[in-house]
Amino acid sequence: MGRAFRWLIPHPLLTLLLTVVWILLQNQLSAGMLVFGIILGILIPWGTSIWWPDTPKGFRAGRMVFYSVIVIWDIIIANIQVAWIVLTVPNAKLKPAWIVVPLELRQPEAITLLAGTITLTPGTVSADLSDDGHELLVHVLHTDDPDAVRDEIKTRYERRLKEIFS
Repeated sequence: MGRAFRWLIPHPLLTLLLTVVWILLQNQLSAGMLVFGIILGILIPWGTSIWWPDTPKGFRAGRMVFYSVIVIWDIIIANIQVAWIVLTVPNAKLKPAWIVVPLELRQPEAITLLAGTITLTPGTVSADLSDDGHELLVHVLHTDDPDAVRDEIKTRYERRLKEIFS
């Protein structure tokens, strides 16, 4: 039964999430919308499962929740900081910088999460990943010390992601 269930529903949590999102997008709860949401929730993961990478080994969901809280807090603070920069720093005095962040992470999922975290945080953008996957190029809107930004990314985000994916 387990093998047949996995073939029919390759990713049960994603199926549930897609069903809930479908109902929320439709803004109405009816039997028809629920059934159609379940159908979408089964077909989308089933149709895309051949492109999924293997499940990361050693993923720690509890630490991921804590990491998410930190990222949300950082996004709020960075929004305030960027708004302050935009309102008070003249363009001529902006100090943008390109920073190369050497990576200790090796799992593609962890590197993607780090790049996404950097891009989600206002004032920074992940621009490129080196061909060997060992360096991430980041653009910063305004900084006096690029090395401090690099060190903060490594200690605040990369260290925690290493704990999550170890």
